[in-house]
Amino acid sequence: QVQLVESGGGSVQAGGSLRLSCRVYGYRGSTMCVAWFRQAPGKEREGVATIYTTGASTYYSDSVKGRFTISQDNAKTTVYLQMNSLKPEDTAKYSCAADFVTRARCEAGLSRPSYWGQGTQVTVSA
Repeated sequence: QVQLVESGGGSVQAGGSLRLSCRVYGYRGSTMCVAWFRQAPGKEREGVATIYTTGASTYYSDSVKGRFTISQDNAKTTVYLQMNSLKPEDTAKYSCAADFVTRARCEAGLSRPSYWGQGTQVTVSA
């Protein structure tokens, strides 16, 4: 059973940086897609970034491209989301998600993942 635990959320001023971590438990070396989603109050959930654990190919939404970077550690048990040049509109609850899918589905943004973490709040003040 795959379990995901996020950490690293918090409050920051606009222009600042935060790094989120997603620890993946139950991962047994199989290739999987790990993604970060976010949801702000009153808004739809948005897929922010994905990484395919074999080959580390990535996907970014247009709203974060060039500012956010998704990466993984060498053991492929932790996925990071480095968020730079944060804006107030980045304020949301960020959740880590994962699934065993093809590279193509991962690079397309991973819709309807099977596994979810509890989420961590990111608040960016003007």
